[in-house]
Amino acid sequence: MDTIFIASGVAVLILMMLTLYRAISGPTAIDRLMAVNVIGTKTTVLLIIIGTVFHWVEMFVDIALAYALLNFIVTIATSRYFQHHKNLCPVGFGLRHRKEETKND
Repeated sequence: MDTIFIASGVAVLILMMLTLYRAISGPTAIDRLMAVNVIGTKTTVLLIIIGTVFHWVEMFVDIALAYALLNFIVTIATSRYFQHHKNLCPVGFGLRHRKEETKND
């Protein structure tokens, strides 16, 4: 039975890596924020799976709930920050997007 949980944990890790790509290359800040939120949710699921594999679910459920609550609070705070400061650039920013210089003619 542990083999099924280990395989599902590896599958969740692979899905987290795919989501990490979206967090790094996402064209907008909202895409990056949602990708980080999804990674946090998958981490919560992974903690439960680890607790099941080690037969110590009680402790890992408490850690997973605390992590999920922290993930939720950080997501809400970050989205409020972007809403307040209006830093949502439709073109994007980061490593893949260079800031274009505006020409005043």
